[in-house]
Amino acid sequence: MAMFDYKAATSAGEVVNGVLSGSTRLQVIEQLQSLGHVPIRVDESTTRENKGRKRQFQWRRQKVTSDDIGDMTRELSTLLRAGLPLDRALGILTTLADNEPLVEMLGNVRERVKEGAALADAMEEQGPVFSRFYISLLRAGESGGALEVVLERLADHMESAKETRNALTSALIYPAILVVVAIVSIFILLGYVVPQFTEMFDGMGQALPISTRITIAVGEGLQAYGWLLVLLAAGGLWFMRRQLASPATAYRWHALLLRLPIAGAIVVKMEVARFAHTLSTLLHNGIPLLKALTIVKDTMGNRVLANGLEKVAGSLKEGQSLADPLSEVPHFSSFAVHMIRVGEESGELEQILEQVAQTFDRDTQVTIKRAMTLLEPMLILVLGVVIAAVIISILVAILSINELVI
Repeated sequence: MAMFDYKAATSAGEVVNGVLSGSTRLQVIEQLQSLGHVPIRVDESTTRENKGRKRQFQWRRQKVTSDDIGDMTRELSTLLRAGLPLDRALGILTTLADNEPLVEMLGNVRERVKEGAALADAMEEQGPVFSRFYISLLRAGESGGALEVVLERLADHMESAKETRNALTSALIYPAILVVVAIVSIFILLGYVVPQFTEMFDGMGQALPISTRITIAVGEGLQAYGWLLVLLAAGGLWFMRRQLASPATAYRWHALLLRLPIAGAIVVKMEVARFAHTLSTLLHNGIPLLKALTIVKDTMGNRVLANGLEKVAGSLKEGQSLADPLSEVPHFSSFAVHMIRVGEESGELEQILEQVAQTFDRDTQVTIKRAMTLLEPMLILVLGVVIAAVIISILVAILSINELVI
């Protein structure tokens, strides 16, 4: 039997928390429901040390994150499904908030709702915290009288996007560590270890092999100007961020990224999955196709594909179908276009789009795993070659001096 921490709302609207034992999370939820409580959050208990670290991390956060919005959306849907009024549900969420910015944001939303504003309008007033996609779905749910259903779909959508991001992040952790270790190792070897041999070689008065002289020169350069390299790297990153803020420059970089052999394929699959899943969710909640496509364009991360969707929206205004102009978007998947055409002809576009999203989500994860399988040994090989070249250049010099002495 495992122990689970829970937070739940009583029939009076009060928030209670505690610990229950159960074989599964579902069993604990059923126990809470049998007590007349509405489960809000049920998580497997962690150690006291981990809890302290989590609280410390939460205290340090200074903004509302996408994870906060996802958790809040799921919890609000749960409370509304249990029959609680929107005002009381928002009040409960305010007491559950972990960081001050989230508490303030929820308090502002609740005040506007109490004044008679719609939930979508109240959240839109909070600035960029809620995306245009989020607000549009909320507005559609409120007008259709299915707010809790739309909130649940929004939470599912955000969790799906989070899983994709986490899969990519997890796959990149080990290569990133290898790159950092490689750079640090090479800097230490060239900037500290190699210069130790310089005095010994200078005292011998013999001409060194060209490879050794190059290695020593690089090491002395790192010792003297290493700080300049760090400043240049930081300045380059700053300059790159400034350049990417320009739409024209970002478009050129994104176009170049799409042409890369492996990275381009990963980007296309991720963007097509995002396009299909977002458009399916919008259409399922009654958003017209043209308006939905305009919203989807704003969610795309690649400017080349986003600009292509803008042209597709223009074609839709002229009465064309979705698939035909979509086939002319650069780098867009022909398989996705074919499936969309089938969905339009059969009248099941929403379902087909969801299938396309699931297919490309799986393809993205498979492609990322294959790419990392190739990248990791390549990084290790490059690191080994560089370190071996440095060591061999020093050994060659030592052996040549020994021969002269003999």
